[in-house]
Amino acid sequence: MKELVFLLEEDSAKAMLESLLPRILNPEIKVRLIPFEGKQDLEKQMEKRLRGYVNSEARFIVLRDQDSAPDCKVVKAKLVGHCCQAGREAESLVRIACRELETFYLADLNAVELGLQLKNLAKLQASAKFRAPDHLGSPSKELAALSKGAYQKVSGSRAIGKHLNPANTRSASFSHLIQGIRRMESELLSLAAPN
Repeated sequence: MKELVFLLEEDSAKAMLESLLPRILNPEIKVRLIPFEGKQDLEKQMEKRLRGYVNSEARFIVLRDQDSAPDCKVVKAKLVGHCCQAGREAESLVRIACRELETFYLADLNAVELGLQLKNLAKLQASAKFRAPDHLGSPSKELAALSKGAYQKVSGSRAIGKHLNPANTRSASFSHLIQGIRRMESELLSLAAPN
């Protein structure tokens, strides 16, 4: 069974992907979304989860926020190390949301406007901070203020995910996630059917 397994820091990432993935993935690929209880829980359990996965046609994407870590490359290297320790480096891909998942949303204010049923947000996309939101210090606080409290992590992620434009490149980390999903999808579709 061709399966794309996501190991996620939290439920909000799961909610966003539940809304986004059906619009971009080939229906031939089964998706499994495994949320953890934060980054420490993800890092503590991911090796065991990867090692114990028995489907030889599974591919894995690990998604975690950078949060306050000074260098996302260090965070990524640590997670790649866990994939290696589990013997799954070749089948795994690690993606880091620069600062927070909400960066993806701030890069697509049209999706926020539509998902949260707000008005006049999309026109703010031209302002400097929303043209490249990966550099914002606290995207979740920015989104809460921008939405006047309408954004709630899980329900907001689900609503916004339905409208996210996968071709949007304003957030490099979102763009890298989409490219990674496409790469894994292509790899899975090229696998020969088992005998």
